[in-house]
Amino acid sequence: MPNKRPRGPQPHWRPKRETLRVLAAVDVVLDRYRDHLPVSLRQLFYVLVSDGVLAKTERDYKRMCEYVGMARRSGRIGWEVIRDDTQVAVQAPQAFDGPADFWATVKAAADEYRVDRQAGQPVRLELWCEAIGMVPQLARLGAGFGIACFSGGGFDGLAGKHDAAQRAVAGGLKTRVLHLGDYDQSGEHLFSSLAEDVVAFAAAAGAVVEFERVAVTAEQVARYGLPTAPPKPSDRRSFSGAATTQAEALPPDILADIVRAAIERHRDPAVHRAVLAREETERSEIQTQLRSWPSPER
Repeated sequence: MPNKRPRGPQPHWRPKRETLRVLAAVDVVLDRYRDHLPVSLRQLFYVLVSDGVLAKTERDYKRMCEYVGMARRSGRIGWEVIRDDTQVAVQAPQAFDGPADFWATVKAAADEYRVDRQAGQPVRLELWCEAIGMVPQLARLGAGFGIACFSGGGFDGLAGKHDAAQRAVAGGLKTRVLHLGDYDQSGEHLFSSLAEDVVAFAAAAGAVVEFERVAVTAEQVARYGLPTAPPKPSDRRSFSGAATTQAEALPPDILADIVRAAIERHRDPAVHRAVLAREETERSEIQTQLRSWPSPER
């Protein structure tokens, strides 16, 4: 039997009244968080739950995903504002249309020249999050400080834990991992599993790594009125709370404030300003040298 689900663009889609109601609320959310786009579907759902538009049920989540999917197919919602968390991107080798394109790329690289913005700080920072869908937003927040972001989901990422320890060794300084994860049995045990393994790998190589739980915490659940659910009865592991909350329940702007504050607690602002000034000076020198090169077209 052929699959009758929509395929490809759907420019003639005519949503029903209930669908329009939900999509109107989606428009409001996307406008509210326009400085934090793209958002994941799960983040969008939790905001709609907090706004009273949807119930915190799997049925309503799937319903919202269907509505938003059709809105994207029809062109009502732009493709760039929603993040597809399951997509894995593999970058193709860089290629050029010709010499002119190459030199344009060189100029763009000079314009974007950056130094290590963590240089001179007392501790090197990394951002880790349980949900891969949160990486783009966190990466933007860390970029201004030269901080990389990684997804630490799952208990079996042995190579990732070893790599983290090796980065700490190469950095030559104490490393502090700022971690964001779900507030539930799995999230707490994931955090402790990651921390214990990475710290042990690093110690064996003569490096120091510390972990800091940035979100979600019990205090944040109460302060921001985050939606909760009972702990899974099938999960017998210990848990410090009475109700669970996913990290993506934090609204994007609040998440940004929490992460930025955590970063700034471990940054020396005078050192950061000095590094940015050095970066600007060196960028200008490179741009001047590049302008003095003979034109490759001559």
